[in-house]
Amino acid sequence: MNGGRVARGAAEEEFDEFYALAYPRLVRQLCAMTGDLPEAQDVVQEAWIRTTAWRLAVSGFRRVRRGVQLMQRHHEQRSVEGPSPERVALVDALRTLPQKHRSVVVLHHLCDLSVEQISAETGWPAGSIRVWLVRGRLSLARHFSSLPDQEVDHVG
Repeated sequence: MNGGRVARGAAEEEFDEFYALAYPRLVRQLCAMTGDLPEAQDVVQEAWIRTTAWRLAVSGFRRVRRGVQLMQRHHEQRSVEGPSPERVALVDALRTLPQKHRSVVVLHHLCDLSVEQISAETGWPAGSIRVWLVRGRLSLARHFSSLPDQEVDHVG
């Protein structure tokens, strides 16, 4: 268990060092493109935060899922108000997509990132991202077109 903390600490130090080296370069590039230093600083910081949060969410999701499974075995179920029908339908539809298709659809349509921004954050080629977006949209369209009309009205 302690080895995990050491590894995590080393990874955090490595990330901090990488960020410190990359931040000024990225700010200069964006400032040159936009002509606005404060805006460039804000954009670079936001991109780093989103990238870090995305990575934490992906790795954290696995831990949370395992924790929920353990809790369900050892604790009684409590009644909690569930998500709206629209949210359930959207999450169900997104779950039908392959992981990369789901990721790019969420980043593009829910986080309002361009293909180039997604590529910069994930390291995936822009051409692949475009293909995954098209395939993800087609899969979602097929999913929603197969639902009864009253269910589609709730989602649309």
